[in-house]
Amino acid sequence: MSLFRKIFGGKSERSEEKVPNDERSKYMPDTKLPVDERFTINFKANGGKFLYCENIEEVYNSLENIIKENDWSDKKVFLLDDRLKDLFKGFELQDTKNTSESAYFLTTCEHLISDDGSLLISSNQIAEKKLKELPSNFVVYTTTSQLVENIGEGLKGIKNKNRPKIPTNITKIKHFKTIENKDFLTYGSSAKNLYLLLLEDL
Repeated sequence: MSLFRKIFGGKSERSEEKVPNDERSKYMPDTKLPVDERFTINFKANGGKFLYCENIEEVYNSLENIIKENDWSDKKVFLLDDRLKDLFKGFELQDTKNTSESAYFLTTCEHLISDDGSLLISSNQIAEKKLKELPSNFVVYTTTSQLVENIGEGLKGIKNKNRPKIPTNITKIKHFKTIENKDFLTYGSSAKNLYLLLLEDL
């Protein structure tokens, strides 16, 4: 996606034409931002930490920096996905299936929801666990092809991708920072300290 390259200093030298927005009538409908840009804005507004990666080497570097920054080198990671274990085998992660003894959760997600900057996950990632049972620190590895407009499009994508057996426990993570002064609107929300490793694959 060219937007990510433009924002995060990609290597493409192509310049994009700037469309003048002068004297736009107040009666004209608002121009809708592209899916990737809307997701980035909303995700950061929710308190998420966003790391855009152009290739897998940048993903490895970003994960290494996250582990160093949080002093997780000798800590256990809650890891359910064997594919991630293979992908990051060079890190020699001390993985566990026990949430109580893990410092962070390394996972994927189903989709990235542009409209509200949330992540859609299911039993494919968290089995039958509730969000509050998972570690408070998340590191999520995902790709730009998983971006969708809204929750409806995300649910449709899950159904199409898993036709033989649709996953259960489908839920959305939206709060990525601790809420100090909770009120009735935030009651029951499981805020997570979340890092998003987003790999460009389009």
